[in-house]
Amino acid sequence: MSTSAAASTDLTDKQQRILAYLRRKGETKTYFKSRLIGEELGMTAKEVGTNMTAIANGEFDVDVEKWGYSSSTTWQVSV
Repeated sequence: MSTSAAASTDLTDKQQRILAYLRRKGETKTYFKSRLIGEELGMTAKEVGTNMTAIANGEFDVDVEKWGYSSSTTWQVSV
C-alpha cells in the first residue's frame, strides 16, 4: 500500500470525500473555494475549511495550500 493510500485511511469520511473531489477536479482546475466545494458535496464552507486542514497537513498525492480569503476561503490545489 502506498503512503498516500495508507494515510487516506486515517481521514474521516468528509475528508475522504473532499480529497476524492480534489483529485477529480484538480486535474483541470487550480483554485477552489470552500463554499463551492461544500455546495457540491453537501457540506458547509466551514466544514470544508475545517477538514481541508487535515488534507493540507497530510502526505497525499494532492498538494493543498490555503491561498486567500474573499467571500470564502480559497485553496490552491496541485494534483
